[in-house]
Amino acid sequence: MAIAEIDGAGSIRILETVSQGVDLGKDTFTRGAIKRGTIEDCVKVLVSYRQLLREYQVTSTDQIRVVATSAVREASNRLSFIDRVYIATGLTVEALDEAEVNRITFVGIKPFLDSERMLASAKTVVVEVGGGSTEVLLVQNGQVAYSHTYRLGSLRLREMLEEHRLPKLKVRSIMQSQIGRTVEEIVMHVPPEGSTELIALGGDVRFAASQILPEKKLQQLGKVSTAALERFTDKVLELSPDEIVQKYQIAFPDAETLGPALLAYSLLARTLRLDHILVTNVNLRDGLLKDMAVRGAWTEDFAEQVIRSAIDFGRKFNFDEQHAAHVALLAKKLFEQLREQHQLDARTGLLLHVAALLHEIGLYVNTTSYHKHAMYLIQNGELFGLTRRDQLLVALIARYHRRASPKPTHPGYASLDRDSRVTVSKLAALLRVAIALDRSYSQRIPDLTCEREDDRLVIQIPNAEDLSLEQLALKQNGSLFEETFGLQVVLRAKQG
Repeated sequence: MAIAEIDGAGSIRILETVSQGVDLGKDTFTRGAIKRGTIEDCVKVLVSYRQLLREYQVTSTDQIRVVATSAVREASNRLSFIDRVYIATGLTVEALDEAEVNRITFVGIKPFLDSERMLASAKTVVVEVGGGSTEVLLVQNGQVAYSHTYRLGSLRLREMLEEHRLPKLKVRSIMQSQIGRTVEEIVMHVPPEGSTELIALGGDVRFAASQILPEKKLQQLGKVSTAALERFTDKVLELSPDEIVQKYQIAFPDAETLGPALLAYSLLARTLRLDHILVTNVNLRDGLLKDMAVRGAWTEDFAEQVIRSAIDFGRKFNFDEQHAAHVALLAKKLFEQLREQHQLDARTGLLLHVAALLHEIGLYVNTTSYHKHAMYLIQNGELFGLTRRDQLLVALIARYHRRASPKPTHPGYASLDRDSRVTVSKLAALLRVAIALDRSYSQRIPDLTCEREDDRLVIQIPNAEDLSLEQLALKQNGSLFEETFGLQVVLRAKQG
């Protein structure tokens, strides 16, 4: 837990940090569920945390954020765990999905990327090897070029190997082989040209850095030579977890994950042909605090990262980029001018923007029912910064850009709550209008203004000569807007 003070300008000052180990990951990655005793251990820790929060007068629910990652997310009794914690403490646990973890990690590491001169021109690979998964971000020129969560974790790996009771030398060989396959996948996404830097996050690599660089207190970025990391990794892998606890005076759960995690960092650095790695004390809590400082709002810079990721995704499917970008521009203008009608926030507007960019990628699969193909590709794709729920909403908005209106029997749509269903209908209606305005695929309508006249929405197009093609497209595809907002859409040319 981190307790911090956030001032009016959004600056963060850490007041206290505390840490207690609970074997959540060990249970999940060996049994598939969290044991009752472990749940109660966790409850005891959180009860003590809640008491400490009261001493700091942090009591409001909007001042507290409690998150869990893969150890809870993958547990079959996840809901029972979350409910038990809430009953005992009043704290609501969020089981973050992979995309949200990547987003928060980026929020936390961004200040380092902006402030360090040597990272400005380099490709920066940001990696955190956790107990259950490995988070990877590739940042180029301040833009996230790739993000992914690999199902490789230090605890998951150790538990899998210990089940087979293999001799120590065999364990290392198999561990290296398992890690090597994931490392090869990661390296495939790092362009070979130009310089590369590797930033390692996580408690395991921070501990290694403290041992390799004992004279330096890790504040910003510490530089650890790859050779020194490999030597320290070899020493650790020679020891059992009990021996690590005795030698280094660390907690047993930390001792269990240390060797596999350091081996993963070492292999990645060696495969990338790096003579050093950069280690920082940034962790998920830093990103969460920064996120709380802006009250979860998506900054303009972050929105640009999401849009860039969507464009890169569209290029994989040879989408018509000019048409997609123009439809997104028109959709944004409609969203901004019709706030009174849709009553949605800026974050939702970004989902519309992404859906507009990707609405035609289904053509890569087939021209028949391509709106459904678009939904599948978006829902199962890698889009930086969007949670699984966000991706489902984007996928459904794109799916309803043509043909049938949303129906309760449609896959995906049926699983949404009422507010989400209404949001999809509103945004799909706006997208259909934007698409109709570029029916010529020529981007000849650069601007628009909207006015309401009784039960009609009049969209005025400046300096337009002939709007018959767009009028026809609206007539064919504008019914969803009228169904959703109760307004008939009319186009009108505006001279001067």
